Amino acid sequence: MKKTTKQKIRSRKKRQRIRSYLIGGGIGIALLVLIISLVRPAVTRAAGETIAAMPSSQHITQGTDPGPFNSDPPTSGQHYPDGMDAGFYEQADIEEYGPYPEGYLIHSLEHGYVIFWYNCEVISEVECTGLKAEIKVVMDDANNFKVIAFPWKSIEEPVVMTSWTRLERMETFNADQAEDFISRNRNRAPEPQAS
Repeated sequence: MKKTTKQKIRSRKKRQRIRSYLIGGGIGIALLVLIISLVRPAVTRAAGETIAAMPSSQHITQGTDPGPFNSDPPTSGQHYPDGMDAGFYEQADIEEYGPYPEGYLIHSLEHGYVIFWYNCEVISEVECTGLKAEIKVVMDDANNFKVIAFPWKSIEEPVVMTSWTRLERMETFNADQAEDFISRNRNRAPEPQAS
């Protein structure tokens, strides 16, 4: 049976309506995904102990003591105008940062970094080698984006993680806990868009 002109017009309009619904639905789903991805970090609770933010609005001259701080390691406070790049730092790497490397590290925290402060003096050499390897795996899993590992001899635990005003102490390294701390705290800082 041959379709009449009227039937052809109706059929074409029906296809156009279905196409419009599909396009509109696709756009709606895309917008919903975008909104969820923007809102999720704001409603997800940060991990770790909350440490009160210290005044840090002005940069101080490099080489001057940025302390004292209200936590060890620091989670906020006075700092230098430059931060440290993401990466794993060994004791031999830190001489170039002078007597107060925390001035650079706090600047990185202000930009949304997460820092693994590790102390191999409280564990055996074998345990230290394993700890460093485990930290590097977690950093790799985080695409080495805004994560730093830094030796810090004043802590009593083998590793302490910090982000801006957040601190997580670990007597024993736990990769799942570390990954959770990174995912919930990275970029929760006064200047998260800065690199």
